[in-house]
Amino acid sequence: MDDDQHPEDSREGTGGDVERREVGVLVGRILSEDLATMDEDAADGEGAAERRRRLRDLVTALGTSARSAGLRGVAAGRWLSETFAEEIAPRVPIRDHATLVRHHGGLDGEELADALQRTAVRTTTAVGMAGGALSAVQWAAPPLLLGAPARLAAETLLVAAVEVKLIGELHELHDAPVEADGSLRRNAGYLGAWVHRRGMDPTKPEETLLLAVGAAAKTALRDRLLRLLGRNLTTLGPYLTGAVAGGVVNRMATGALAAKVRADLRAQSITRGGASGELES
Repeated sequence: MDDDQHPEDSREGTGGDVERREVGVLVGRILSEDLATMDEDAADGEGAAERRRRLRDLVTALGTSARSAGLRGVAAGRWLSETFAEEIAPRVPIRDHATLVRHHGGLDGEELADALQRTAVRTTTAVGMAGGALSAVQWAAPPLLLGAPARLAAETLLVAAVEVKLIGELHELHDAPVEADGSLRRNAGYLGAWVHRRGMDPTKPEETLLLAVGAAAKTALRDRLLRLLGRNLTTLGPYLTGAVAGGVVNRMATGALAAKVRADLRAQSITRGGASGELES
């Protein structure tokens, strides 16, 4: 502890356990209820209004957590990365191969991979449009400002969580799950895959562990989240231009990530002798 640091400030940057846990629970609930089932095409419809309400709840929780974290923790990205790694990633619901097939009416292989990618792209697009719609409220009524930094953080964490879910379920579909004790370490492996934008090789568990834990992994996660936060600045445009820009940027980025991970997993499947069920066919 620094000489000029008060004892009550020693946890600056964490955001408080209770506040961060609330954020994790909210994100997990959003993913479980599947935002993509809402009507993302209706700018003023019931689905869009519900997305804005959910995002507004998350913004409120993040604002409280950020105040507990303190300026230095927030500005350095430590609060964002610790909140995601410790409270959100472990709560990302990832279905196994059999459950995915059952939930998609018997679809399997590349058809199922296409469906998972479409759902993730639709969801991150919807999140970007909802964030832009909140910006429109801010521009139209400055006294009702919802806190741009907290809103950007909410959008960033939601998009990251959706993409981690997609990566995890693509691994499960390819019968290449991260082998770990418990969902916490398993999801940490998928988080490492998201940070490095690649599919994990299940025959190299030590590589998965190296990418998922340790000081270097924490730094990589922080940098990745800050880059995503910067990307989401597009949703701060006036009126509804931010909604359009945010939706387009998220759609393209999530689609590109999915394509890269799917290509990695197909290549690994061929190397293993097609053990993942000939997904490449």
